[in-house]
Amino acid sequence: MQSESVVPAWARALLGLVAGCAALATAQLVSAFVGPETFPVLAVGDATVDLTPAPVKDFAIRTFGESDKAVLVGGVLVVVLFGIAPLIGMLALRRLTYGFAGLAAFGVVGLLAVLTRPEAGLLDALPTLAGVGVGAWVLAWLVGRVAGDGGPAQGIGARPPLRPVEAGAPASSSTGAQGSGARSTEEGASASGTGSGAARDGGGDVVERPAVMWVAGQPRVFDRRRLLTGAAGGVAAAGAVYLLGQTLGGRQSVGVARAGVALPGPATPAKPIPAGADLRIGGLSPFVTPNKDFYRVDTALIVPQVNPDDWTLRIHGMVDRPVEITYADLLRMPLTEADVTLTCVSNEVGGPLAGNARWLGVRMADLLRRAGLQPGADMLLSTSADGFTCGTPVDVVMDGRDALFAVAMNGEVLPVDHGFPVRQVVPGLYGYVSATKWVVDIKVTRFDQDQAYWTPRGWSAKGPIKTQSRIDVPKVGDTLKPGRNTVAGVAWAQHKGVDAVEVRFDGGEWAQAKLAEVPGPDTWRQWSIDWDAKPGEHRIEVRATDASGYTQTDQLAPSAPDGATGWHTITVNVV
Repeated sequence: MQSESVVPAWARALLGLVAGCAALATAQLVSAFVGPETFPVLAVGDATVDLTPAPVKDFAIRTFGESDKAVLVGGVLVVVLFGIAPLIGMLALRRLTYGFAGLAAFGVVGLLAVLTRPEAGLLDALPTLAGVGVGAWVLAWLVGRVAGDGGPAQGIGARPPLRPVEAGAPASSSTGAQGSGARSTEEGASASGTGSGAARDGGGDVVERPAVMWVAGQPRVFDRRRLLTGAAGGVAAAGAVYLLGQTLGGRQSVGVARAGVALPGPATPAKPIPAGADLRIGGLSPFVTPNKDFYRVDTALIVPQVNPDDWTLRIHGMVDRPVEITYADLLRMPLTEADVTLTCVSNEVGGPLAGNARWLGVRMADLLRRAGLQPGADMLLSTSADGFTCGTPVDVVMDGRDALFAVAMNGEVLPVDHGFPVRQVVPGLYGYVSATKWVVDIKVTRFDQDQAYWTPRGWSAKGPIKTQSRIDVPKVGDTLKPGRNTVAGVAWAQHKGVDAVEVRFDGGEWAQAKLAEVPGPDTWRQWSIDWDAKPGEHRIEVRATDASGYTQTDQLAPSAPDGATGWHTITVNVV
């Protein structure tokens, strides 16, 4: 089409890019009032998480760690803004209705992602609809600016057939709006990538002609300056709207409600942490992991914003008396404090997806006894506020360990990212079968009747944590000085306890490491050993033995389907 030869490719793409920015910024602003989970980019990303095969998710966690969600959101934005949006701009130059259709298709994808979430309502469609509407208006406005005078927003189409200029007729030096001379000029010009034309005047000199295109049957000149100024204004406005949306969304988050929670003291305090629990070696993981450093792995691309005043926990299914309890009710119950190390099943041998904290909460067994478990029940199917489910063995929760509905972490109200207002903490089980964040529902059932989120995706239905150890100091590839060096790390065997850690160098004899003190069997345990290092390259291996007498196997196995195995091994250089 003539418009495509006149308007450069970058200008066509710019139309869609600016319209896309405006659409997303508007959706972000409106979602600040409706709810952050209704922002279509996050909703599409969340749906992508649910539809992604388990091996791909495992790869993402291994590759990007806790940044996997940021990478996914960034990827969605790149696809939308630099893939789909420029295409919409090109379609709009052919015919504006084509551009509108492209925006509508993009909106349908966003609506499907938003409205298929658990507990979604019709109001949740508002951010996407508002975004598409504003994007369409901006697209039409920019198409008008491309036409030089803000002409009719009906798309830039192919011009009518041109009449040949009679022989000897002088070429007009005016723009295409002034008769056949201008049309003759355009006809004879070489329509280069910039769309400018050239023709010879009566004296044989070459005269440059402005780029001419046709808008709704009328000739228009491509105005680069008006397009660029309009695009710059559109991007600036979109950025301001986006930041406003983020600010307003933050003000309406549950942060204010969380800050107002007054935590009661524990009826059953945890044992004091022994003075020798932390060896205080540089680079060694501290015994207590600070909340800001605690790993986070879950399926929630959009962190649920659950107001504690609206939160309830329902316990039903194979029980004698279904129970529904509010947050205020939970805080009035006797609270238990416990030191528990959590571990993700996706953690590779030597990986960072483990952390230790002091938790405060109500014992899960107390609430289950209040409901009255029926014979034959062997699974607790817990559900998060965002629809995630996990299946926890009943016998583990009821065997006397400190399995909690936790409300606090390391002395402060549970952080939102870690499950505020309430999450599960169960010692000895990988998080995917026990540590439901933002928990709102417990169905007492059977493993042969129900499946949790990860089970049909290839993971084991039950996930007891495997005994593991890790070298923190030195790091892989470190260069050390000859002589006395310290090798240190952590080992864990939750609810069994670590009895011994052994280290060997270059395949030699195993040597016993020094073990730090621990308050109980549910936490990890620091260890260290001194090493007289000689120059050269060296291989260091570690293995742990738990209180049951089991020693880590050297057989390497991936994290799927029930946790990785093998000895953590690193190589260092001594020079």
